[in-house]
Amino acid sequence: MGNRGMEDLIPLVNKLQDAFSFIGQACNLDLPQIAVVGGQSAGKSSVLENFVGRDFLPRGSGIVTRRPLVLQLISATAEWAEFLHCKGKKFTDFDEVRTEIEAETDRVTGANRGISPVPINLRVYSPHVLNLTLIDLPGITKVPVGDQPVDIEQQIREMIMQFITRESCLILAVTPANSDLANSDALKLAKDVDPQGLRTIGVITKLDLMDEGTDAREILENKLLPLRRGYIGVVNRSQKDIDGKKDIKAALEAERKFFLSHSSYRHMAEKMGTPRLQRVLNEQLTNHIRDTLPAFRSKLQSQLLDLDKEAEEYRGYRPDDPSRKTKQLLQMVQQFSVDFEKRIEGSGDQVDTVELSGGAKINRIFHERFPFELVKMECDEKEMRREISYAIKNIHGIRTGLFTPDMAFEAIVKKQVIKLKGPCVKCVDMVIQELINTVRQCSDKLDCFPMLREETERIVTTHIRDREGRAKDQVLLLIDIQLSYINTNHEDFIGFANAQQRSSQTNKSQSSAVNQVIRKGWLTINNISIMKGGAKEYWFVLTAESFSWFKDDEEKEKKYMLPLDNLKVRDVEKSFMSSKHIFCIFNTESRNVYKDNRTLELACDAQDDVESWKSSLLRAGVYPEKVMAVESETTAATENFSMDPQLERKVETIRNLVDSYMAIVNKCIRDLMPKAIMHLMINNVKDFINAELLAQLYSAGDQNALMDESQEQARRRDEVLRTHQALKEALAIIGDISTSTITVPMPPPVDNSWVGGPGGARRSPPSSPTASRRMSSGQRPAPRGAPPPPNRPGPLGPFNNTADSPQAPSRPNRAPPSIPSRRPPPSPTRQAPP
Repeated sequence: MGNRGMEDLIPLVNKLQDAFSFIGQACNLDLPQIAVVGGQSAGKSSVLENFVGRDFLPRGSGIVTRRPLVLQLISATAEWAEFLHCKGKKFTDFDEVRTEIEAETDRVTGANRGISPVPINLRVYSPHVLNLTLIDLPGITKVPVGDQPVDIEQQIREMIMQFITRESCLILAVTPANSDLANSDALKLAKDVDPQGLRTIGVITKLDLMDEGTDAREILENKLLPLRRGYIGVVNRSQKDIDGKKDIKAALEAERKFFLSHSSYRHMAEKMGTPRLQRVLNEQLTNHIRDTLPAFRSKLQSQLLDLDKEAEEYRGYRPDDPSRKTKQLLQMVQQFSVDFEKRIEGSGDQVDTVELSGGAKINRIFHERFPFELVKMECDEKEMRREISYAIKNIHGIRTGLFTPDMAFEAIVKKQVIKLKGPCVKCVDMVIQELINTVRQCSDKLDCFPMLREETERIVTTHIRDREGRAKDQVLLLIDIQLSYINTNHEDFIGFANAQQRSSQTNKSQSSAVNQVIRKGWLTINNISIMKGGAKEYWFVLTAESFSWFKDDEEKEKKYMLPLDNLKVRDVEKSFMSSKHIFCIFNTESRNVYKDNRTLELACDAQDDVESWKSSLLRAGVYPEKVMAVESETTAATENFSMDPQLERKVETIRNLVDSYMAIVNKCIRDLMPKAIMHLMINNVKDFINAELLAQLYSAGDQNALMDESQEQARRRDEVLRTHQALKEALAIIGDISTSTITVPMPPPVDNSWVGGPGGARRSPPSSPTASRRMSSGQRPAPRGAPPPPNRPGPLGPFNNTADSPQAPSRPNRAPPSIPSRRPPPSPTRQAPP
């Protein structure tokens, strides 16, 4: 028949789609299919049953098809059906097929007549069918039934559009003959996605139910309301025939008799009916496949290339071979070690562009999170001065001291140094957590061997926890070393003589850093009222002296500039309706920060961004709020008596000395902490994985049990090998048919503007003056095979009636006729204008 190679391709690619669907692999082969679209009770299900020759689809009121039914018809010597979700089970009783469709539909959608886009895959083998792949979609409805949602029409339309928007999908637009074709929902949807009519085939059903004296002859001849691929008429069984169990073979004989005996359809009976429709669809589908063959071949080759390496590894694979298990264990451990080191040290291959992880996140902990935690531990200025004054008085006791006591300085310094233990221990905890996360990410490649992955994670995590105690002991030892000796001879320490000049030096250093830009980035101002536009995103620029924001990152239109004097930052609880993370800036003197707002709430998409901005503000001198207990504040308020000038000078001197010495300690701790953690934790874990992990795995138990693959891996191996072989066969078949397939050219375009486009009104359908005269005068059609008369298109030519045609005079616009309308009474023939 000329298309033999293509006939072999359709069943093979059907198997490919089933294979990829079964293993859940993203393989968008996009095999050309035929989507059956139409309104409720348009006769879609009856057309499909006529193709198969069996009653197998559910019947009833409302939406019967509630899930897409992918129907694959395959020509075979015997007759049976099988479902993809019941793989291996053959159905020879088609009543059971109907029951299974209903049960599988209810399993996903429930019994309340809801719908679902998840398809049911049914394959029917029969000697009475041609190879076809059709998708029966839910009928377009207007009114919800039962417990259906009120937007059921929109849901059905969206589901239909998912299928028919694909360029590889042919659209079978089914419309009953006893309704107005110009208002067909099926043709309207087809026009929206296929405005040129390249993929749309019209089907007219229920021709036997038209009013007496009316017919659809001009529609079926593609003269009235034309489509590029034309129309085919069919006659289905009536509800009485279905209830009476009328045999489909008898129904097909009755259909043929109807077309042969009807005066309006007798001359085109060979082009009408279900058998003709099935042959045309088979021909159209095979030719459509040939048209999409280059793109289809490219997709097959791409999938084959992706599977080549994996299939080569699986070919000749013996799961129980001891030598294979030993070799693979060595490879897995080596790969795990390489992956761990790449994630910690950084690598150019397989870069994560979504979030920070591994070494990058640990770097942020060292240089952003840890310094921020150190500053958070600093006490309030008033609290500090109060403690210094009490220390001086308690040291002098009953006497009034003449000099500033250095013991007060040491007492305050040691108290501040002890507070550093909390941030240091927290830094170790954060690094440990990130190391454990990195181990889990690296062990993802061991998924195919569950026991090996579990044992590897256990061994490495246990070692990390063992090192945790040693690292924390060493970190606390660093703090104790700082406490053991207060070195007032440090080169960076200002000393008692220069303590009074500390304020002026600080001011000079600040003035020199006025123009230093610390950070730029996008932030959302969260507390703008709805009346003023609500939350908006701006481009923020943070310098050592101000906090400004602009309309965009070009920094041309400045919206506001906020001085950093007397500002502090605090966290804001995340709101219930918001997905963003918020922090706010406020003035310590209870003044408005921004216009009428006491606080400026700023929002980021991620908590890491919030912490990063807070660290940048810290560098600019905007410190986090110190949350003080209510009792302490009350005590400070009641005991905040005025000090004498001499005591104030002593407090100021010790305050400057404490600031100077704590800056030295913080600088030392910030330098030593990353080094200690790197040596005691990170490098040690890397060395352990390289040198000890394999030995630990061998001593953990049976190595053969460790390398037992998972059931999912065994199933995937089998599916990959089968799919790889099927892809190779498909490409071989495509190579054979590319030169031997006989094709039919696409019909020329027609004027299908009568179908309303997306946003355009419907136009009156074109009509043939000749056909009108024939219908009005009762003129009989010319015998088959006779040449067409002058000024009249041939029976196989396109009917393109436009205003440009000299053979077709223009007619005034009129409403599109309904098919059941009776023929107009005889009228005198008009002369065509010259």
